[in-house]
Amino acid sequence: MSTSRPQPFLPRLPRPLVTRAIADALAEDLGLAGDITTDATVPADATAVAVIAARKPGVVSGLDLAHAAFSALDAAIDFERVQEDGASVPAGAVIARVSGNARAILTAERVALNFMGRMCGIATLTRAFVDAVDGTKATIVDTRKTTPGLRAFEKYAVRCGGGRNHRTGLFDAILIKDNHIVAAGGLPNAIEAARAHAGHTVKLEVEVDTLYQLREALRYDIDIVLLDNMPPSRLREAVQLVAGKALTEASGGVDLKTVRAIAESGVDLISIGALTHSAPVLDLGLDFQTADAHKPRKSR
Repeated sequence: MSTSRPQPFLPRLPRPLVTRAIADALAEDLGLAGDITTDATVPADATAVAVIAARKPGVVSGLDLAHAAFSALDAAIDFERVQEDGASVPAGAVIARVSGNARAILTAERVALNFMGRMCGIATLTRAFVDAVDGTKATIVDTRKTTPGLRAFEKYAVRCGGGRNHRTGLFDAILIKDNHIVAAGGLPNAIEAARAHAGHTVKLEVEVDTLYQLREALRYDIDIVLLDNMPPSRLREAVQLVAGKALTEASGGVDLKTVRAIAESGVDLISIGALTHSAPVLDLGLDFQTADAHKPRKSR
């Protein structure tokens, strides 16, 4: 996997968001008794140096969460980023080094790797889709099909892979879908009510699955039209009908075999739920390089 690709602009995840997620994950793992294996076998003052490495090629994501997991158990832990989020790495590449209290490293290991493995997997799959449409105008975007409670991190991982984010939730953009149209009594009613309700900063998107619906939607002031489950030939017709009046987004039936043909239809955006709901976890490992963890204990 190439490492020459420019890394995307990635503002750091908000610290309160990271801190809360790590605290919840550690509380789940430690329960009421803590890490009974590590506490029983590793002296309290033992130190170690460990590396986090990729066991398969992939794209890095989630370093802030890994760092926070170790630091939550020992603020003196040293976390060295060998790679940065968004970097492509080959199998065997060292991503980060962790040094300090051995108990803290061992206890935080699984929480750190769970977050990073999930996020690296999403970033890696996103990069594969981004590469597949290279040279077209299409931008790969995600959806709201995310793990409850982890949306911010999964959408961040999409950005690490070179994709872009669709709306974050139900609050930051209007997307009129087929059920809204039925419940509103038709597309015109839905669009007019939504436009009257929306603030001046809110984008309005309408989902259509036929060219007839598209023509009807284009009679109104909309920002984006979602072309649902249309084959590439129909997508090309739809792009011609829109003629730049709104952004065009293709969705449905998108995988790595079909995405190139969809992109070549001329759409602006391709939204893919699989980026977050079907990405395989990237296999990462944490291994001690050195450890001062063999001090004999006095019997009691």
